[in-house]
Amino acid sequence: MADRVPATAPAVLANDFRAQWEEIGDDVLAAVERVGRSGWLVLGSEVERFEAELAAWWGVPHAVGVASGLDAIEIALRCAGIGPGDRVLTTPLTAFATTLAIMRAGAEPVWSDVDESGSLDLGLAAEALASDATIRAVVPVHLYGHPLAPDALRALASEHGAVVIEDCAQSAGAERDGRPTGTVGRAAATSLYPTKNLGAMGDGGLLLTADEELAAHARSLRNYGQDRRYHHVEAGLNSRLDELQAAILRTAQLPRLDRWLARRAEIAARYAAALGDGPLRPIAASGGRSAHHLFPVEVLDGDVAGWSERFRDAGVAVGRHYPFLCPEMPACEGIGVTVGELPVARRLARRELSLPLHPQLDDASVERVIAACLPR
Repeated sequence: MADRVPATAPAVLANDFRAQWEEIGDDVLAAVERVGRSGWLVLGSEVERFEAELAAWWGVPHAVGVASGLDAIEIALRCAGIGPGDRVLTTPLTAFATTLAIMRAGAEPVWSDVDESGSLDLGLAAEALASDATIRAVVPVHLYGHPLAPDALRALASEHGAVVIEDCAQSAGAERDGRPTGTVGRAAATSLYPTKNLGAMGDGGLLLTADEELAAHARSLRNYGQDRRYHHVEAGLNSRLDELQAAILRTAQLPRLDRWLARRAEIAARYAAALGDGPLRPIAASGGRSAHHLFPVEVLDGDVAGWSERFRDAGVAVGRHYPFLCPEMPACEGIGVTVGELPVARRLARRELSLPLHPQLDDASVERVIAACLPR
């Protein structure tokens, strides 16, 4: 067991929003003043400019700001014509928002197993689509920031006729085979939750698409289903990214994002080199360039509680992503279909820990994390 750290020693945090504020605070306050002086607080020029600049950075024609990543998935599914009576294939190992969005769209979730990177096993997904014609869509998650293979994703649509809606909540900045995540499917969704690679000072999300008609539909759906003021063509949502968050994201966060991603990659490389063939196996991307939203490891001896205590004693905050599979949630009782026994997903759910990884992490803290990982 590692020596206990004195109570006065600072902890190595999983996310450090105080340190982030020291970096971006002046620009945030300037954005707040700009919005306040404008007198326009909802769906104005700040949202329009952020959508355009984020779309250009991501490499997609259209971005639609909404209230959360969850809403972005639901709206994308609804705009793609997925709803009651449809089945949607997805991963059991992810944040519950992915499954919940499918349920809120009125569809039935179907869960298939993951591969060793933690992401949806696209070979098994193709088999499920071939055997069940009622599955009309797939929501793959680029989990931990690891990009899925774009050719395999494209084949799910071209060979099996499935609508692909990519969940990019963790993958801003990831790419594979020259394609950013979120550019293969009919649409994609990302989250702007504060912990994300590009995170607001509150909640928010974005729908991404190359389909102009779908983008227009999403803009209507997010705003009560209006096609013009006070004229409602369908039962929509109140799901609008507000001007203040858009302003902060556009001028305080987005200009720093590439540098932040580079720092994440640097830290991840140092962790991977230090861990080697030790007792903690990095759950690494199967290819491409990860966005390194998280640095997940598999505890090979299965003693997650023991390792968690060891990190706690060393003053290192670690996370658990995700200890309960989506189909095991009480909210899914009697709902959905599980394809097989999900052995890989179950193993990773039992054994995963996430090491601290954020762009404000300094070199001394990185070394402290590494020291806590090494065999004693």
